[in-house]
Amino acid sequence: MKRKAEIRVAQIGYQFMGRAHANAWRQAGRFFELPVRPVLQVVCGRNGGAAEEAAERLGFAEHSSAWQEVVARPDIDVVDICTPGDSHREIALAAAAAGKAILCEKPLANTLAEAEEMLAGVRARDLLDMVCHNYRRAPAVLLAKRLIDEGRLGRIHHFRGTYLQDWIVDPAFPRVWRLERARAGSGALGDIASHSIDLARFLVGEIREVSGLLETFVAERPLEGGGRGPVDVDDAALALLRFESGAVGTVEGSRFAPGRKNYNRFEINGSRGSLAFDLERMNELELYEESGPESGFRTILATDPSHPFVDAWWPPGHVLGYEHTFIHTVVDFVRAFAAGERVRPDFEDGVRNQRVLDAIERSSARRAWQPA
Repeated sequence: MKRKAEIRVAQIGYQFMGRAHANAWRQAGRFFELPVRPVLQVVCGRNGGAAEEAAERLGFAEHSSAWQEVVARPDIDVVDICTPGDSHREIALAAAAAGKAILCEKPLANTLAEAEEMLAGVRARDLLDMVCHNYRRAPAVLLAKRLIDEGRLGRIHHFRGTYLQDWIVDPAFPRVWRLERARAGSGALGDIASHSIDLARFLVGEIREVSGLLETFVAERPLEGGGRGPVDVDDAALALLRFESGAVGTVEGSRFAPGRKNYNRFEINGSRGSLAFDLERMNELELYEESGPESGFRTILATDPSHPFVDAWWPPGHVLGYEHTFIHTVVDFVRAFAAGERVRPDFEDGVRNQRVLDAIERSSARRAWQPA
């Protein structure tokens, strides 16, 4: 059989995440050697005129306002879901029924039950599936994973994950879709703390139980069409974690931290050393290894060709940015598609993350530790 030379993409959604995904599909083959060439075939949105404009701006050959028809087309290989969480389940199940590979934005779904149904749908057809927790593929994060796996930190004792933003501090900010539970599933918990949870699982291992706290500071906001409406999601989410390995941890996600724009930081402490990462300085990894009384943290600039993914980009010191994490995600997805292999994080990871989110919500409501 002649090997397929192209992978044709239907992307559902074209706003913030849609732009990031479209750029990744467009750039991946221009910097990395790929076994098949991504083709931006069609972009879908509810508004036909806006979808047409998005197709021209983002580089898609076609546009459509009927995603149901698009995902069933025989010329489409991949369905990339970049919509709010309330539509992930429906689109993913339709794409799975049509036998498509699926890339889905995080969190995988709005509820654990929906996420489990999505996982069952792709596994029944043995399809390639991936959830886009793009921060796993920052070179400095992958270097941290390498150091941990090599035992450089010894036995891991602590994980501290913090993700802080400030874009809804103003009480006059309108109630956009991310502040509606029916569309977003949760607030800071699913929007940003889910990234910290995924990084915790990726770097330290599975989480056994949690103690959670959710808080909403502004209970009512202006509606975009006039009047005011309730906010029924959390503005801040905090949790204590117990890992299966015996390590302990904390996760904090808040969109009420003035001055913090996209402060996604973790620190990991082990018996022999520590490391720390901050997305706002995403090319750097802080590393401490026990080496005597004068030792301290040193900063590694993760831009050398020996660091993950960097050899396809620029000379050392020519730093990478936010968009590169999505490109690296697409590179691994395309390679897995061509090889007929799985890629992580997949929908099973999405379900495991969702179990932790669900446990934090239950814990906050019951004011008690909950199994994850």
